[in-house]
Amino acid sequence: MQIFSKELKDTDVRVRFSFPTHCLEHLDFAGNNFVDLRVKDSCGELRVIRCLKRNGDYDKPVLSKGWLKFVADYGLRVGDKAVLLREDDHNLGSQFRIEAKRRIVLLGREAWGDVTRATS
Repeated sequence: MQIFSKELKDTDVRVRFSFPTHCLEHLDFAGNNFVDLRVKDSCGELRVIRCLKRNGDYDKPVLSKGWLKFVADYGLRVGDKAVLLREDDHNLGSQFRIEAKRRIVLLGREAWGDVTRATS
């Protein structure tokens, strides 16, 4: 089940990633203002990415710790897309899958292709 899909903006690739508040219903904060998400990436690796709820009347969620490493590992840039899906992998111990997408043009038609992990 898809939780969110968002085209990345400058702040998303340089600082932190914010996403729609309605997505909070899929996350269990257990009374805290943060939760560490155990996420499987496109290469099948387990990542821990922290999700924070901002304090105050507006609980806008953001991905912080671990997010910029994901951005760097996949070479993400403004205009790419991040997709978070609910997907339990009991062997890996993850509850979510994160995908990176990039707009491509094939035969004059736009499509979204998977972004593979950048090599070092």
